[in-house]
Amino acid sequence: MPLHFVFLVLEDHPYGREMLRILLEKDLIPSMIIQEVSDVGDEERQKFLTRMAGQPLPPRLTQLVSGRNIPVYCVSNHNDDTCRDLLADDKPDVLVLGGTRIIKPNILEIPRQSTVNAHPGLLPWLRGSASVGWALYKDMAQGATVHFVFPGIDLGDIIVSRELPVFRGDTYESINYRIAILAGELMAEAVTALQNGNTPRSPQDSNVGETFRVIPEDLLKEGKQRLAQGQYSHFTD
Repeated sequence: MPLHFVFLVLEDHPYGREMLRILLEKDLIPSMIIQEVSDVGDEERQKFLTRMAGQPLPPRLTQLVSGRNIPVYCVSNHNDDTCRDLLADDKPDVLVLGGTRIIKPNILEIPRQSTVNAHPGLLPWLRGSASVGWALYKDMAQGATVHFVFPGIDLGDIIVSRELPVFRGDTYESINYRIAILAGELMAEAVTALQNGNTPRSPQDSNVGETFRVIPEDLLKEGKQRLAQGQYSHFTD
């Protein structure tokens, strides 16, 4: 039986669009989509567009849902009463986060089963923001992780995690682009597992890893130079 899930995303966020594209291709169809239209959404969308500059972009959300019977609603904040009322009326089993602000307990308590998120980094080692840049600067492996969402930042039990191959000739932007695809593929795996009732979960040790803010430009530049000069320790070839 198909999983009853709702997809939450910041307005036209490229990371979320890539995830939705992959979910729909695999016939994993949300009961509805709730977009947040806000200054936060604008800022986050621009961050990811900059990180993936020069790379192919997924179709816009309106294109992805064209011809499909998927209601799309807009709210000013995913944590507000409008979003809560929409979710309470829909009664989903699962919330799937496709790039959002931090979701608060008043929303997390609504789905019958859980809320899941795809993080563009390997948990538990790289929590928080700008994982690709921090992984380059700290000379750590790249990858993506799908996890259950608990209150806190990227602390929930891990469903699936996979390292991304990094090749000589890769750039910061190409890694971000392929991480978005990997995150979407892992989310499709997680939704399928939830649908089939055989979802793995591995608790995280909160004492392992770090939680990062947006990486300063000088440190990002240093990480990019390590990659360009072949000094990154995690090349596949």
